[in-house]
Amino acid sequence: MNGLETSPADDDEHDEHDEPTPIVREARADDTHAGLRADLVAAQLFPEFSRSRLSEWIKDGRLTFDGRALRPRAALRGNERLHLEATPEAAVRLTPQPIALSILLADPAFYIVDKPAGLVVHPGAGNPDGTLVNALLHHDAALTALPRAGIVHRLDKDTSGCLLVARTLPAHAALVALLAERAIHRQYEAIVQGEPVAGACIDAPIGRHPTDRLRMAVVEGGRPACSHFRLRERYRGFTRVEVTLETGRTHQIRVHMAHQRLPLLGDPLYGHGLRLPRGVSAALAEGLRSFRRQALHAEQLAFEHPFSGAPVMAQAPRPADLEDLIALLRNEAAP
Repeated sequence: MNGLETSPADDDEHDEHDEPTPIVREARADDTHAGLRADLVAAQLFPEFSRSRLSEWIKDGRLTFDGRALRPRAALRGNERLHLEATPEAAVRLTPQPIALSILLADPAFYIVDKPAGLVVHPGAGNPDGTLVNALLHHDAALTALPRAGIVHRLDKDTSGCLLVARTLPAHAALVALLAERAIHRQYEAIVQGEPVAGACIDAPIGRHPTDRLRMAVVEGGRPACSHFRLRERYRGFTRVEVTLETGRTHQIRVHMAHQRLPLLGDPLYGHGLRLPRGVSAALAEGLRSFRRQALHAEQLAFEHPFSGAPVMAQAPRPADLEDLIALLRNEAAP
């Protein structure tokens, strides 16, 4: 269903202290698994769980091989008996809250949600509730059985737009695998400070900033990261760009564009302050100063359905604050 605004449901709230149902599974490797890594074999034999989740269970000794704990990278001999006994992550301990959601697409396997700017995705330090996860658990009680309420990828608090949420464990594992295989097309719209002459591919590794632990940076030895941007519209001192991602590192677009000396307008962490063009009108100056978030919108998600193979595409409408800002920039650029 496209553009559906869902109001808070009247479902009974879950007790935040309910205990999740333990997971118990058994499987047996065969001769074809000899020499393969334990985590790879586990992912083949327990496809309803993601490989990263299975690796954690192997490390914790909750997934054993012939009764023995192994390292995820350990090579199997073949024909081992795998025994899994684990408890799902404590998503059920989070309190469902009646926060309205905008659902762009609802499929039996997943939702695509239009996240508003200002909404934190997952509870954490400083944000114990009032998050997208709390809203999702209220909207769909079945998500309590999934890690992070089924969220497949994240958006920063002040980034708006498309966010993918799995509805079942098999769908979660399949969608996480698609993301790892770079098979989910993620397209963003951004406004940057500066006037680049052309788009570019930014292939630069990202890691924690060497001195500021709150920031990420392009650093030698960081995790591989690749972003592509192309120009959409030029203004005085600013440019609207389209950005697509091959990888999904923390703050990737914000870091990569700042690395190109094209920081996102309004970015409090990587923007280095607002640079107003000479002679700018009072209306535009006020509009730019009052835009208090990074000008970044996740406008489109596209991928093949993990089970049917059918094409899936969702588009999040541009939010009003970004629409108003673009109108001001266009008006200033007009002859």
